[in-house]
This record gives sequence, C-alpha cells and structure tokens, in this order.
Amino acid sequence: EVHLVESGGGSVQAGGSLRLSCDVSTYDSSRCMGWFRQAPGKERERVAQIYAADVTTYYADSVKGRFTISQDNTENTVYLQMDSLKPEDTAMYFCAAMFGRSSDYCGHAKRADFAFWGQGTQVTVSS
Repeated sequence: EVHLVESGGGSVQAGGSLRLSCDVSTYDSSRCMGWFRQAPGKERERVAQIYAADVTTYYADSVKGRFTISQDNTENTVYLQMDSLKPEDTAMYFCAAMFGRSSDYCGHAKRADFAFWGQGTQVTVSS
C-alpha cells in the first residue's frame, strides 16, 4: 500500500507564495506524481506532474511560469512551489501517485490514472 501525506497549505494574499509537500511512502523509477486541485463546486483538475526516472515535469496552462513541481528522492518527498498566487488558485490541493507507466504517459495522465491519493491540504488566496 502506498501512503501519501500533504502539508504546507495555508492562507496567503494574492501575489504571495506557498510550498506544498507530499510525503510518499514508496519510490520507484516508474513513479509518476501529480498535484491536483479542487475548488468548491468544481471538478478536480490537474496542476502538475513529475516522472521519477527522468524528472520530466508537466504543467497545466493555468499555472505555467508560476508553479514548480520537484522531487527529493532521498526523502521521498514531492514539492509544489507556488508563486504569484491568485485568488483563483484557492482550492484543496491533493497529491497522487501511479506506477508502471512511461514518462510520456505521465505527462498526459488523467485523474483516473492515479491509484493512490493523499487527503489534501487547503490553499486560500485572498485578494
């Protein structure tokens, strides 16, 4: 069983920064980690992904240039650095993991592809 625990959420003003962390219990070179978010009344949407073996990253258009996903294999932690935050970034943020797929697949993976999920951490951005 794979366990994921998110942390680092909070409340910030627009233009501020937060760094989310996801502690994941299992490392494998085929691991694809994703950050998703869900605002009230909206679908859970993909934010960013990272593939363990080649550290290739993928971003939703809405966060490109503002968010950075990274991983620390030694500590089995995946980060989401969020800069220039906007009120529309307000949501519950979830990390998720899947294994056994290629880097290219990771970049196109959808919510249903991820088998393992954390409980989420709330991010609130005020204007």
